[in-house]
Amino acid sequence: MLATDPGASIASIAAEAGVDRRTVYRRFASRDELLAAIYEARLTAIEAAIEDARLREAPVAVALHRYVENIITVNRTWPVDLTRMLTDDAVRRRRDTSVQEVDRFLRRATDEGLLRHDQPEGWASALLPQLMHLVSRRLPELSPGQAADVVVDTLLRGLGVS
Repeated sequence: MLATDPGASIASIAAEAGVDRRTVYRRFASRDELLAAIYEARLTAIEAAIEDARLREAPVAVALHRYVENIITVNRTWPVDLTRMLTDDAVRRRRDTSVQEVDRFLRRATDEGLLRHDQPEGWASALLPQLMHLVSRRLPELSPGQAADVVVDTLLRGLGVS
């Protein structure tokens, strides 16, 4: 609900969940506390997705597909924009750590010849999240695995070595 209406009230969130707003307030003292819990859950899911993909040790093509599939699942489960929480230093550090891990992986993919060397620095790092975001929202009928196939194919055909 917050993904489609960031200003949604606790009362409307509770109604959508089928509970009384007092039930929500028993768990979260404020709307900000509810948002913080949602962002925390999303960040934790992203970190788990990265770890599960084994970006440092798995074969590059396998790790790429696994990472994309995992993040598509995260995007669909927690479809909220993290940029609102990036004013919190701890959240920003966690997000930056995840971004750096993926950037290292994409450099590895380039070094190992899966991605082209002749693209601008950081292009793959900018493009991959956009592709995952698009497929998460625009192709909801695809399973996460099928959606990952689309993203990886698009990324590699556009940036892949011929």
